[in-house]
Amino acid sequence: MSGIYIHIPFCKQACHYCDFHFSTSMKKKNEMILALAKEIQMRKNEFEDAVVETIYFGGGTPSLLAIEDLRFLIAEIYSNYNVVKNPEITLEANPDDLSKERIVALSNLKINRLSIGIQSFFEDDLKMMNRAHNSAEAKKCLEEATQYFDNISIDLIYGIPGMSNEIWMQNIEMALSFNVPHISSYALTVEPKTALYSFIQKEIIPQPDEEVAQEHFQILVEKLNENNFIHYELSNFGKENYFSKNNSSYWLGKKYIGIGPSAHSYDGQKRGWNVSNNSVYIKSISEGILPLETEILSKTDRYNEYIMTGLRTMWGVSLKRIEKEFGPIYLHYLNKQAARYIEDHLLFMDDEILRTTQKGKFLSDGIASDLFLLNLE
Repeated sequence: MSGIYIHIPFCKQACHYCDFHFSTSMKKKNEMILALAKEIQMRKNEFEDAVVETIYFGGGTPSLLAIEDLRFLIAEIYSNYNVVKNPEITLEANPDDLSKERIVALSNLKINRLSIGIQSFFEDDLKMMNRAHNSAEAKKCLEEATQYFDNISIDLIYGIPGMSNEIWMQNIEMALSFNVPHISSYALTVEPKTALYSFIQKEIIPQPDEEVAQEHFQILVEKLNENNFIHYELSNFGKENYFSKNNSSYWLGKKYIGIGPSAHSYDGQKRGWNVSNNSVYIKSISEGILPLETEILSKTDRYNEYIMTGLRTMWGVSLKRIEKEFGPIYLHYLNKQAARYIEDHLLFMDDEILRTTQKGKFLSDGIASDLFLLNLE
């Protein structure tokens, strides 16, 4: 099974923490829609023998698109690819775009999953992050969306400067009150070239505290576990049968095509990424040229990616797979590097599967980087 990701590079305004590719000008929206459709057509041979199981509209803010635009792009995928009978089709959406009328219209498309960028239910947090919605809109859209969509995920951000454990717990409890089956939650990170980075440099906003973020993470894990959520990936929690199929395919190494400016693709052997410039992307596609750079992954690259993704998930890293795909040198190196983390109770081995302990989950990215193998090839 494979997936198609479509990057919609438009937003109403720039969130202070975001470093994704987007534009706050919608002037080229119609040209962009046609270019996305043409890239969908141009790349159909890449999935000639594949079945598409997931379609994901990310961004940017895909919920800014007109219903007709979404219907058109979905139809293009169905016209050019072999799509399973009941694919997971996700739309990332912001609360301020989700009026009742809009939600009803979306429910009449093939879209069957919403990923809603709530981030926080508190006004001060939303203002600090420069979100386009307010707390009332966050709650109202969930009241409406849950009447028309069964499969809803919401995003929450923790580790926000000034956010107490009590406020964070209230955020989680508010999310749970809407009975959504999936929650994605991320620590606030400070990326270079963002407004948040600038504010911290100027001491307008304090630097996020990693210890506070770790406390918030543990509170989140415990509270969601109490409410029958399965912690299947570092930042993702789902009820049974509600894991994100799209995101799971990334972590499990399945093939996907990324459509649109800055979108990434992967075919198991090489990774590709489109140019991160709307005008250049549109011009190139109009000339029949894919604005795509590619990198063939070495065996070591693929080993490192498997370690990184595996340790973030409940499925862990299979030692049998390491030996079969990469060979005894890689297996010996992994066992050697992992030993001290097992001794420190950050990793554990179960039936030849290496996983993070509860204590090690928050640190999984750092642990993975220490298990990476460099310059073998």
